[in-house]
Amino acid sequence: MARAHIPPPSEINQSVNLRDALEERYLAYALSTIMGRALPDARDGLKPVHRRILYGMHILRLDPGASFKKCAKIVGDVMGSFHPHGDQAIYDALVRLAQDFSSRFPLVDGQGNFGNIDGDGAAAYRYTEARMTEVARALLEGIDEDAIDFRDNYSGDAKEPVVLPAAFPNLLANGAQGIAVGMATSIPPHNVAELLDAALYLISNPVATARDLCNFVQGPDFPTGGIVVDSRESIIETYATGRGSFRIRSRWVKEEGNRGAWNAVVTEIPYGVQKSRLIEKLAELVNEKKLPLLADVRDESTDDVRVVLEPRSRSVEPNVLMESLFRMSELEARFAMNMNVLVDGVTPRVLSLPEALRQWLDHRRDVLLRRSRHRLGEIERRLEVLAGMIVAFLNLDEVIRIIREEDEPKDVLKAAFDLTDNQANYILDTRLRSLRRLEEMELRNEHAELTREKGELELLVGEEPRQWKAIVAQIREMKKKWGPLTALGKRRTTFEAPPAVAENFDLTDVLVEREPVTVVVTQKGWIRALKGQVSDLANLQYKGDDGLLVSFFAETVSKIMVLSSDGKIFTLDASKLPGGRGAGEPIRLLADIDDGADVAAVFVHKPDGKMLVASSDGRGFVAAENDMIANTRKGKMLLNVEAGATARFIVPVEGDTVAAMGENRKLLCFPVSEIPEMTRGKGVRLQRYKDGGLSDLKTFALDDGLSWTDSAGRVHNVAKDALTEWLGTRADAGRLPPKNFPRNNKFG
Repeated sequence: MARAHIPPPSEINQSVNLRDALEERYLAYALSTIMGRALPDARDGLKPVHRRILYGMHILRLDPGASFKKCAKIVGDVMGSFHPHGDQAIYDALVRLAQDFSSRFPLVDGQGNFGNIDGDGAAAYRYTEARMTEVARALLEGIDEDAIDFRDNYSGDAKEPVVLPAAFPNLLANGAQGIAVGMATSIPPHNVAELLDAALYLISNPVATARDLCNFVQGPDFPTGGIVVDSRESIIETYATGRGSFRIRSRWVKEEGNRGAWNAVVTEIPYGVQKSRLIEKLAELVNEKKLPLLADVRDESTDDVRVVLEPRSRSVEPNVLMESLFRMSELEARFAMNMNVLVDGVTPRVLSLPEALRQWLDHRRDVLLRRSRHRLGEIERRLEVLAGMIVAFLNLDEVIRIIREEDEPKDVLKAAFDLTDNQANYILDTRLRSLRRLEEMELRNEHAELTREKGELELLVGEEPRQWKAIVAQIREMKKKWGPLTALGKRRTTFEAPPAVAENFDLTDVLVEREPVTVVVTQKGWIRALKGQVSDLANLQYKGDDGLLVSFFAETVSKIMVLSSDGKIFTLDASKLPGGRGAGEPIRLLADIDDGADVAAVFVHKPDGKMLVASSDGRGFVAAENDMIANTRKGKMLLNVEAGATARFIVPVEGDTVAAMGENRKLLCFPVSEIPEMTRGKGVRLQRYKDGGLSDLKTFALDDGLSWTDSAGRVHNVAKDALTEWLGTRADAGRLPPKNFPRNNKFG
């Protein structure tokens, strides 16, 4: 047997550039994900899988009044005809459309177990049944009247809609979430009555801004309710840009008990939070004693959410308890908004609120025009037939004769009465019982009615103001169906300002018992906290040749500030410092101080206080202590130092005058007011040197004079009148210090 010819490798393999091949294939994948999976169409607010599910249910005639059908049947038909992906993916999408805690306006009416807010999954699709809701039918309204374009399905043997007619503003009403390649979308649900009011305003005011429309659209309206605690300006800014976030808190009430006892009862939780996971996290925090104000948490939910929170003491303020829970658990959550959608079904872009509503309104106008033209075509065809029938009635005897006697009655009818093919065929297909006098009158009435409707439709198609007037009528009719007084249209999410306790609320004050401590820092950068206020540290033990650098009194709720030599400032919680039984821990283990940098100063934070910070080369500025708080281990930059210099001094501003002592033994005093107040930077020149730098720095009240402590512990003071020769302006060189000033050039 002859062997098959195998072409040489050069004819099979083709050399391609790997970079070009990867770019081409990854771009194709990215576009497929963006266009076909992750981002919704701005016009109907649906992703392809949701659109295909609804169209598949439309083909199965699963209207709101129809009988339920097994979800297995729906999933199978959708997968076989339109969506060639996994059946589980289709079913998961269908389930979400039916969950009233996931979709603000469910598009699927489910029968059976479709999951719950605890996070339990739905039953298998062989057990559940479904049909469409009224909202879904509104999305499909006019789909069989040439309202939208169709395209071939994946196999080319059927047609599927490119977009739905969408008589319902689904994009904003139900929201959407998805992650594509290099982009994502996250749109919260809204109240449909507010959206319709905003749409009516936008029709009459096409250049309306997001601020104008926010007079109607208050903000998100989540299916699980809750309270949005953002400011009005923040909400308007989010809708103006299409990006931002909403802060959602659980709704709770205080329930009184016997003898002054009370419980906090949570009745609504933030959107997207699983109740079982929330309660599990709260119980875990209670067991770990991270919530000292909370004694117990119980889930007493039935169909409605009811989570009971029992305080440890009846003397605890309810707002304080809830504020600590909001900060430590998912009783408060954030919903990020990124209105990234496919504009006109093609271009991904982030839209503002007016742009998103405009996309829906323009689509509704296109649908109106297409349905009107489709209806005009039907009327034209019917009028043609009616004209032929009227001719037949006027010449009934002759028509009957021709039909009985002629071999080709169609051609004879056309020639005798000047009829078209359609008219002749219709006459020939007419039943004898229709040839009565009453039927002729009905035909003439129908002809007159269709002629009138045709005239109205021609005016509608030709005049844009009439089109918008028709859309306004449709929107107002829709608002009657889903208005704010209806069960589905009633607003669920409300808006409030954060409680007053939250303004200056420090969680540490609640979670940590306030006790006095003494913070000890060694020369090699080790830190520890001794219980109580310990003045005598003579017997304190240190590692090796280490020794005491500084010590000060604080409380367990205090914040300890650490300045590193590279100008960064770090924040430590006094409650988390190692105890005084051992040698403590290196500060580097508690804060991410850069390699090559050392600890320059450690002090206790005083709210609303001010500090004078300076570098070794004599540059500095005044900084507010509140601006120094760093929320991460990485700290924050405070003082920018030049090469060769280090951050060295940070002293409290406790007077009106600064005393700067240089390494060249020159003393200069000048007003604090000459130093600028900054949040960060390099600062200004405090004292001028020919060589060396700054040796010490302090602030004092000029009226009390300048004091210092010598090596023997004696305190010296130079009165205001005697300081005249050292008083100058910032950046002066200064003069040699007064008599008895320490030789180490330090104020003590």
